Amino acid sequence: MQSEKEFLSGYNIEDYERPSVTTDVVAFMIRSEESDNYKRNSENKLSILLIRRGQHPFRDCWALPGGFLQPGETIEACAVREIGEETNVTPVALMPVAVFSEPGRDPRGWIISNAYACIISEDSVRQTGGDDASDAQWFDVGFERNKDGDFSLDLCYAHTHLHAILTQEETRFGKTSFAIRDSGNLAFDHARIIATALTALREGVKSIETVFDFLPEKFTLSAMQKVQETILNKSILPANFRRKIRDFVVETDEYTQGAGHRPAKLYRRK
Repeated sequence: MQSEKEFLSGYNIEDYERPSVTTDVVAFMIRSEESDNYKRNSENKLSILLIRRGQHPFRDCWALPGGFLQPGETIEACAVREIGEETNVTPVALMPVAVFSEPGRDPRGWIISNAYACIISEDSVRQTGGDDASDAQWFDVGFERNKDGDFSLDLCYAHTHLHAILTQEETRFGKTSFAIRDSGNLAFDHARIIATALTALREGVKSIETVFDFLPEKFTLSAMQKVQETILNKSILPANFRRKIRDFVVETDEYTQGAGHRPAKLYRRK
C-alpha cells in the first residue's frame, strides 16, 4: 500500500483548477449628527464604509473595501490589510459574515469572497482612499422590507444616493441570504454582502453584549439605548430597556457635562 509520503511525492496540485480568494469588509459605525438646537440630543446614524473603485472592473462604482489573498497570508490578515490599505482604517476585531462563491459573481473569473463585519469607533476614524481606491466615505444606511416583500438598501453620503433592491432567498441556521434584483450601482455582489451583514448585525445587537462594541468605556443609558434603536431601526420603551440591561452595567460616580443639558449618570460595562 502506498504511504502518505509516496502519495504526496506524486501529487500535483496544478492538476486541479483553483479559484482566486478575496476578502470584503463591511465596517459599521454609529455616527452622531449634532442638532442645531442645543435642547435636542444629537441624532445617531448607522453608517458603513465604502470605497470608490479606481480600476476596472466597476471603475468609479462604490464598493466594499477588500482584495486578493496573498501567499502565506490568513484570510483575517488579508481583510485587515486590505481595509487599511484602501481606507486607512484598522479594525480591532472581525466577525465572519459568510462565504460568497456563486459562479459569475466577479467578471474577472472564478473568485470566492470571504466577507467580514467589524465595528469602528467614531472618534478613531480617519478614512482616506488609497491603493486602488480613489475615495473612501461613510454612507448612512437604510434597510427595510417593501410592501411587495422585497428589501430596499439605501446608502447615502452627501449628494450620493445608492438604492439597491434585494429579495430574501432563505434563512438557515439563523442566517439569511439574499439575491440581487437591482445592484444600485454597487460593484460586484456587494449589495448582497451588505444586506447579509446588516441582517446578522441586527440579529446580534438583540444581545446586549454586542451593543457594548459601539460604546465608549463610560456611557449613559440613553446613549446605550440609542445604539440598539439605531441598528434595529425601531423605538424601545425606556423602562423595558433598562430592565433588560440592569444585570450588564454598573453605575460610576461620574456625570456627563455639557451646556444646555442636564447632567446624566455615566455607566460602564459590568
